[in-house]
Amino acid sequence: MVPGEKRYGGDVAIAGAAPGPGAVQAGAVELLYLPDLGIGVLLPELALLVNTRALAYAATHGRILLPTQPPFVALRFTDRTALAGELLTPGAPDRQLYVLLALFAAAAFDTAAHLHTAVAIRQRHPGLSWIGFPAPGADGLWRFPDYSYGRRLASEHPLTTPGGHPA
Repeated sequence: MVPGEKRYGGDVAIAGAAPGPGAVQAGAVELLYLPDLGIGVLLPELALLVNTRALAYAATHGRILLPTQPPFVALRFTDRTALAGELLTPGAPDRQLYVLLALFAAAAFDTAAHLHTAVAIRQRHPGLSWIGFPAPGADGLWRFPDYSYGRRLASEHPLTTPGGHPA
């Protein structure tokens, strides 16, 4: 759902449709297997669903797929994109499953959701680096000198503790 460059020359799983890192390089697979999500055990069945839909798409559109690759992987990038559009269309069968997969892929790239932010920054997470997410200050904390909308939205409560907690 977040296209990126191939990991190596013969990579067929990643279409290589965009320069720079994509969801896979940013940890989408690791995120999907997090025990707290509870969907890791379902991924083989979800892959089967996607590949079944890819076979149907290929048959409908006259595409010949290599039998040595999973059907979705065997599709060209433009066909993968078109199929993803079909899977995510309101009213499409199993749409909620595909929306979740798309959201998790985006979360892995945009937020490094499977990692603590400080760890992701130290490891130079490809998605956070790509979007220019700032590093913390020397004390490991993020502070933003420029307020949202260019102005401070609220004053700090006078009883707020030094740690930032309400009194």
